[in-house]
Amino acid sequence: MRIAVVGPTATGKSDLAVGLALALGGEIVNADAMQLYRGMDIGTAKLTAAERRGVPHHQLDVIEVDEDASVAAYQLHARSDLGAIEARGARAIAAGGSGLYLRALLDRMELAPTDPAVRARFEAEAAERGPGAMHDELARRDPVAAAAIARTNTRRIVRALEVLELTGSGPRTALPAPEYEVPAVQIGLDCARPVLDVRIEARVQRMWSLGLVDEVAALASRMGRTAARAVGYAQVLALLRGETDEASAREATVIATRRLARRQMGWFGRDPRVHWLSADDPDLLARALDLVEAADAGRLPEPDGARRTLGS
Repeated sequence: MRIAVVGPTATGKSDLAVGLALALGGEIVNADAMQLYRGMDIGTAKLTAAERRGVPHHQLDVIEVDEDASVAAYQLHARSDLGAIEARGARAIAAGGSGLYLRALLDRMELAPTDPAVRARFEAEAAERGPGAMHDELARRDPVAAAAIARTNTRRIVRALEVLELTGSGPRTALPAPEYEVPAVQIGLDCARPVLDVRIEARVQRMWSLGLVDEVAALASRMGRTAARAVGYAQVLALLRGETDEASAREATVIATRRLARRQMGWFGRDPRVHWLSADDPDLLARALDLVEAADAGRLPEPDGARRTLGS
């Protein structure tokens, strides 16, 4: 049985995935959208080579910071990685907190195609005419899609126009119901909110001490829109532009990371297929291995299906 380790940031997903891989002869497929980017290491808490402990990792450092991460491209390449891992007789373990990417990897989900040239053309037009005029154009061509997108959301307006041009119809405004295309046992890591808040603050302080500001400065001139919006990177870019001071940028990163954790828990917490474990359990790896053993034997109990919130 394939494994997916999911949940909010700073709960220890990467470490658990490595522990599972070492115990089960596995390889890891990254499911964190920002860890796809080459050079974005400190601010994404990407494991170092030593921390990976010899476990092969896939979908790390696969795109440049001036590119836009694509769920459709990720789905294609990450599923190919899963197939290759299993062909080698190894255990495939997905790990990360990007909910849409996890769903694209595991679930039945047809994703609209992308075309960088088409997108660049609409982005240039949006820069010249403004998002409002582009929204008006979208409303003329697809009123339903336009109604679901704010007039100020340039990124989503451009994406909708791109999909329209490539397919003749607008993007779906709602995700399909969860249904596995690639069955897996999903192990979610939960943490009491006060404890997670402390973990997040410690993580941000560690990133700063490891040289996050220098990392962002080295990438800044090449960063595209998607990479530049990443938590930590956006705040340091504001610092480098002289819009804030270092203490304020660091505190803003803590706040933004806490908000990200709440959003991630909101996403994974409503998926009834996730089996939740406490991130603070001293026997976490053993409990996760018990879940995998039960799944392999076909005796894994159904999750209770209740919506999960942080620390519940």
